[in-house]
Amino acid sequence: MYDNGLGVIKNNKEAVSWYRKAADQGNKYAQYNLGIMYQYGKGVNQDYKEAVVWYRKAANQEDDDAQNSLGRMYYVGRGITQDYNEAVSWYRKAANQGNKYAQYNLGIMYQYGKGVNQDYKEAVLWYRKAANQEYDDAQNNLGTMYQNGLGVSQNHKEAVLWYRKAADQGNKTARNNLGYMYRNGLGVSQNYEEAVSWYRKAANQEYDDAQTNLGYMYQYGLGVIKNNDEAVSWYRKAADQGNKYAQNNLGTMYRNGLGVSQNYKEAVSWYRKAANQGYDFAQNNLGFMYEYGKGVDKNLTEAVSWYRKAAQQGEENAQDALRRLGETW
Repeated sequence: MYDNGLGVIKNNKEAVSWYRKAADQGNKYAQYNLGIMYQYGKGVNQDYKEAVVWYRKAANQEDDDAQNSLGRMYYVGRGITQDYNEAVSWYRKAANQGNKYAQYNLGIMYQYGKGVNQDYKEAVLWYRKAANQEYDDAQNNLGTMYQNGLGVSQNHKEAVLWYRKAADQGNKTARNNLGYMYRNGLGVSQNYEEAVSWYRKAANQEYDDAQTNLGYMYQYGLGVIKNNDEAVSWYRKAADQGNKYAQNNLGTMYRNGLGVSQNYKEAVSWYRKAANQGYDFAQNNLGFMYEYGKGVDKNLTEAVSWYRKAAQQGEENAQDALRRLGETW
C-alpha cells in the first residue's frame, strides 16, 4: 500500500520496511518487491548486489517475476558477473511458468544466440507465446521475424498483422515498422499517407527512427506536402538523439541549403557525427567535403581516409572517388 500510495500517502521507505519484515519471514512476493526497491533505489540507496540477493531468494521459491528479473540481472551484468548462460536458465524457468516477459527475453536470446545456439525457429516459438499474451514487444518482434523470413516463411501480411497488434497498443517501434510497410507496399497496398500517419505516431513518442522517416517523407513530399522546414525539424529531433541517419540527412540539408541557410561548416559537423558512428554514406560525404574544401580546409589525405572507411563498407560512391584519386581501399 505504501509503495503505490493506496489508502496511505506514498512512502517508499515505509514500503521497504514492511517488505523487509515479510521478506525476512520468507514471503517470496515481498522478497521480489524488495529486490525491485534495491534495483531502482526506491526507499533505499540503489544497490544492484542487494537486488540480486532478494531476487534470488524469491526465484528459488519459483516466483516467475523474480526469476525473470534475476535473468535480466545476469544478462546486463548488474550486481553480478554477466553470464548469458545463467540468464537463459532463469528466463527459461520463468517462461515455462507462462511469464510473458521471460518468454520474450528467451526469444531474444535465441534470436541473437546469447547463452544458446542461435535458433530463429526457437525464437519465433517464444515470441509467439508472449505475443499471444498480448505483449507488444513480442508482437513487434514476431512481426519482424515474418517480415524477414527468420524462423518462419517470409510473410509480409502476417508481419503487418503482428505489427498492427503492437502498434494499436502504442508500441512505437511497431508503429514505425507499420509505417515502413505502408511506405513500401509490403503486406498492404502502398499508401504514403498511412505511412506518414504511423511514422508521426511513433515520432511523437520521441522514437528517433520514426522522426528520421517522417523527415524523409517531408523532404520528398511523400504522403504530405513537400516541406523542407518540416524535414529539417524532424531530422534535428532525431539527430539530437544521436541517430546517425538523421545526422547525415541534416548535414545534407545544410550542405544544399534546404530548409536552412546553406552552411558548409554545419554540414561538416553533422556528417562527422554520423561518420564517427561508422555510417558509410556520411563517411563518403565527409570525404567529399575534405576533397573540395567545403566547410573545412581542403585536405586530400583526410578525404582519402574518409572515402576509404566508406569504401571498405562497400559504399560505391566512395569507391569511385578513390579510383578517381588513384587510391585503393
